[in-house]
Amino acid sequence: MGHGGSGTGGESGAAARRRAAQSAGAGPAGPFAVRLLTWTESGYVLAVPPGALDLDTVDEQIERGRAARTAGDWRTAADALHAALRLWRGRLCEGLTGPLLDAERDRLEEHRLSVLEERIEADLALGRHASVVAELAGLVREHPLRERLCERLMVALYRSGRQAEALAAYRTTRTLLAEELGIEPGPELQRLEQAVLNADPALTPPAPQQSPPRPVPCLLPGDVAGFAGRTRQLAELDALTSPDPHSTAAVICLVTGTPGVGKTALTVHWAHRVRQAFPDGQLYVDLRGYDPEQPMAAGEALARLLAALGLRGQDIPLDVADRSARYRSELAGRRMLVILDNAATPEQIRPLLPGTAGCPTLVTSRDALPGLVALHGAHRIDLDLLPAEDAHALLHQLIGPRVAAEPRAAGVLADRCRRLPLALRLTAELAAARPHQSLADLAAELADRQLDLLHDDEDPSADVRAVFSWSYQRLSGGAARAFRLLALHPGPDWNTDATAALTGTTSEQAGLLLDRLARAHLIQPTGPHRYTMHDLLRAYAAELAVTTDPPADRHAALTRLFDHYLASATTATTTLHQHREDQRPLPTHAPPATPCRRSTARRRRAPGWTPNAPTWPPSAPTPPVTAGTAMPWNWPPLSSATWTPAGTTPTAWSSTRTPSTPPGTTVTTTAKPTY
Repeated sequence: MGHGGSGTGGESGAAARRRAAQSAGAGPAGPFAVRLLTWTESGYVLAVPPGALDLDTVDEQIERGRAARTAGDWRTAADALHAALRLWRGRLCEGLTGPLLDAERDRLEEHRLSVLEERIEADLALGRHASVVAELAGLVREHPLRERLCERLMVALYRSGRQAEALAAYRTTRTLLAEELGIEPGPELQRLEQAVLNADPALTPPAPQQSPPRPVPCLLPGDVAGFAGRTRQLAELDALTSPDPHSTAAVICLVTGTPGVGKTALTVHWAHRVRQAFPDGQLYVDLRGYDPEQPMAAGEALARLLAALGLRGQDIPLDVADRSARYRSELAGRRMLVILDNAATPEQIRPLLPGTAGCPTLVTSRDALPGLVALHGAHRIDLDLLPAEDAHALLHQLIGPRVAAEPRAAGVLADRCRRLPLALRLTAELAAARPHQSLADLAAELADRQLDLLHDDEDPSADVRAVFSWSYQRLSGGAARAFRLLALHPGPDWNTDATAALTGTTSEQAGLLLDRLARAHLIQPTGPHRYTMHDLLRAYAAELAVTTDPPADRHAALTRLFDHYLASATTATTTLHQHREDQRPLPTHAPPATPCRRSTARRRRAPGWTPNAPTWPPSAPTPPVTAGTAMPWNWPPLSSATWTPAGTTPTAWSSTRTPSTPPGTTVTTTAKPTY
């Protein structure tokens, strides 16, 4: 409670304080879930929830300090008593009076002085005599009749080489006691005077208490066997984490990539290579961001890391912010490596970041975590699929001589796995379990049953479907639907407008969905506004589409996509052959689908624009296009598909029509479409 004063609007100070207490905690914004001040027939009742008083925290720290002193742990005792006294801010209810309040104020003040004497005793036991002399001198002047304070002042002065001043302090206290009370000092103070006069060795300051040696944690998981490739990324990590004597910023490196691409394997392999460069230890924690279990909260991760750094359970703060501060303090001045594996969000990571440059931090995540890059200066390393030669080398390390005996089959096997490290390792295990099966037969089997063969019923981490599912489950409903529908696209890649057609959204909304999928590394950019999906992910997404989306929804999505491409192709024909009537469609009414309405001029200014890129200039006439029977469920390539202008017979799109070709004639073409 604060000092008395006047309330607002002419309200008395007491009334203002009463209204404040009544409103405190009354709603969600208040610090407590119950009202502090309530009215009863007997008057106002102040109900304070457990743990709401700082006095409770003070008592906990005092008990901890006294227990440590009993055990001879003076350092812990001093820390706990210092922490308790820091919570003491002034006298209780300063400015208010009353018999009960005055008695409680005096009791708490006596309690504070007793704790203060115990804290000074702990400081003296730790050899901090010189630092407490000034504080003790002021306390003796403020409380001249407390002999224990005089005793501690004499000890501090004597141990500081000031024997005469220690005796003078004794004489001052003796004179005051005689004049004020007519008594002599107590026996403890008199014995201390004789010890100072005789230079008793018992008064010799104790040797400074040696801090126990700091533990050197090594929490790294075992290095992965058969590591291959990633030479450029390893060199990049070497360069990023090399000590820079001129930098004070903490080094943060973010390793991202699609599920199963080997982020953890790369990080742990590199850490084992350079562990000698971090003599104070290596910290590792799996944050379970993409895992069957719940993601690990930052507070739990901090508790584990602090325990690894040597803190006992009772010394680990309860509050997450306090744990983070203590964690940074423990790392300060040390040369350690910190690996935060499998992170999901920046909120998981921020409290775990060291505050000094001597402890580089490596973070692995399936998400791009742009906030970590923008706000904390993290350097991102994106892992892609292994190059063909590295994938072949990995299979050779894991399978052995059979790869050299069937090099072509091994290459096909790597392609069947799409050079994804997890799939390659699972395939190698499958080959090892079938020593009598040729690699060619195994590759043929993988062509039909990729996801069925690359799994382990007992270990979800070795099941490609399960590993992919942990990323899929973190998507929003719209992004998950887009992921499934994109697997239906018949081409190798697609752009924003095709995504908008598939999902039935605007181009702007489709762009946001693609950005989210790209940040999760479920799709990969191939150029401006163009994306692709790794084949194993596409197979997984296609399975989800079949089991999740009704056939009618899938058919509708493909119909929208085909209408978009037909309309765009028709518009391209009209734009390219504006002066060739025989090359232009015969429009009679508006199309059922809305193609991309980006201007041709803007497309032509863009890098890589080609005339056959789908576009829809507003100035072009609107062609009639119907999907109808021309677009079956298993849609063939555009090179063999037909489109049907309204009111005409089916006519195939071809860029090779000649002026002599009469309208309505079916013309085939070998040109491949641009999706």
